[in-house]
Amino acid sequence: MCFLLQLLAIFLAIISHEHEATAADYVPPYTSIVIPVNKHTDAANPLYSVQIMTAYVNMQFLQQNFLIDIDAPFIWYDCIVQWNIYLGSCPDNALCISPVSCEEYLCTHVRTYYSYKNPSCSPETNSSTLPGWGFCTCPVNVVNPLTGSCSQALLNYDAFTVSTSDGRNAFDGFHGAYPNAACASSSSFASFPANVSGVMAFSSSPYAMPAYLYQPLKKTLAFCFPSKPSAPGVLFFGTGPYYLLPLSNVDVRSYLTYTPLLKHHDSFGYFIGVVSIVIKKRSINVPANTTTKLSTIDPYTTLRTDIYNGVVRRFSKVTKRIPSGKPIAPFGLCYNTLTTGLKVPDIDFILPDGKKWSVSTANSIKQVTNEVACLAFVDGGATSEPAIVIGTFQFEDNFLEFDLENSTFGFSSSLLRRQTSCANFNFTLTSGP
Repeated sequence: MCFLLQLLAIFLAIISHEHEATAADYVPPYTSIVIPVNKHTDAANPLYSVQIMTAYVNMQFLQQNFLIDIDAPFIWYDCIVQWNIYLGSCPDNALCISPVSCEEYLCTHVRTYYSYKNPSCSPETNSSTLPGWGFCTCPVNVVNPLTGSCSQALLNYDAFTVSTSDGRNAFDGFHGAYPNAACASSSSFASFPANVSGVMAFSSSPYAMPAYLYQPLKKTLAFCFPSKPSAPGVLFFGTGPYYLLPLSNVDVRSYLTYTPLLKHHDSFGYFIGVVSIVIKKRSINVPANTTTKLSTIDPYTTLRTDIYNGVVRRFSKVTKRIPSGKPIAPFGLCYNTLTTGLKVPDIDFILPDGKKWSVSTANSIKQVTNEVACLAFVDGGATSEPAIVIGTFQFEDNFLEFDLENSTFGFSSSLLRRQTSCANFNFTLTSGP
């Protein structure tokens, strides 16, 4: 009997190894998944969302808009957990998802290592159950990225669907992802833009969306934020290549400069090194070991006061011929643009390896009113940490790539200088190969 069990174990090991090899060798008929990125201007600050297919009902996909958050530890959105899901059991205009029990290891793992950490959050308990289920649900703390308020959501077993692409066109085929997301109440999203009712985590957490998308694709996230709400930008996940019209034969990756992604304690977000900021050949000092964070929530680049003052002094000097305007919060340096067009020198973030990320006029100057434009950099205060946060206005019409396998960050600087923009991906559906 013992010999037979050993043979069975060897047989199962061989089958398992062959299955793993087959999965590893599989090459899909597409190179990436592709999702439109929409800009919203109806909240307190400009925000960006992706539209994800969350359910298949009555022979069609239901779609939901999620705020892009590269810090969030997991996905959470407006849905309901229900243990016994059958036709007609879910309330109208609601999405019902299967719950995770508090007795499962998954629940403990998310709560202990990958939950939101905020002093305003109450401790999670195992006291809640669903009618007729007999098991406790798994509440997890979630923090609204816009208001900082804490609430609780219920961990679930979810299923999302996204479109596929060869980097040039969107295909009519789909790619499935099966994350452990969390269901929150509709009221949790009152501060969000209209029709946005979820947070899509694109962080380095193992419970963020990239962790559920990569097989069999390369673990690379790329996005291109549009500068206007009228036309979508694009988000890719996968190997590449990536193309934007009218440059139909130019892989956007050829424009990218790369720098290492850095880890930061107690954060699943993305960080890079910046050693100085240069404006018209003059360097503004950035103290050693300064942390620079990338944010899809902060609307403008925020600098600690000592760095901000140096940038404003230098920028004022090189733009002294431009008529000044009355500052409009949150900006401290503004110009009168009623009678003159505005073109200013680049602001260069100098990286540890000597490379630079150039911020041109389109990403450094914000037209606030018809008469006033402002330097789109904000004073974060004397003790702000991280000392530099690069915000979304500086991302617009820049192509950004996060290689999560090799921990590198690629950036193009402004695509407008290449006669294209983030709104130029061809989303017309075609049949895949």
